[in-house]
Amino acid sequence: MKLFLDTNIFLDLLLQRERAEQAEMLLNMIEIGLHDGIVLDITLVNIDYVAKRQGVDAKAFLALIIKHCKVLGMNNALSLEALEIESSDFEDALQFVAAKSEGCEVIISNDKRFYSQDIPVVASSDFKGEQCKM
Repeated sequence: MKLFLDTNIFLDLLLQRERAEQAEMLLNMIEIGLHDGIVLDITLVNIDYVAKRQGVDAKAFLALIIKHCKVLGMNNALSLEALEIESSDFEDALQFVAAKSEGCEVIISNDKRFYSQDIPVVASSDFKGEQCKM
């Protein structure tokens, strides 16, 4: 199953926030090949930015993400499509159109207001291993 991962999933693990354990289990499923992890290139930039503000060196963590997840880049057409979406969060709109263009079946995000028209958005705590049979 193709899973699009929002930035907050990685930050939960890196910064050992409340949902770190769920994020780790999810990323382990990707690492062993149960699912395909998909991220947008700006996710890497955002992780690095937030980590530095917290005094955390994220270089090795970013390398793991790049090794195990497919990193998508934006283009003009997708960026314009995201601008046409009526959402107050442009980053979410960018991630949604990227996930849709890649054929992702689920967006994993702990943002309760994550924008998505027709791809299910599931919190990391609600995504279970048996969903790999969907």
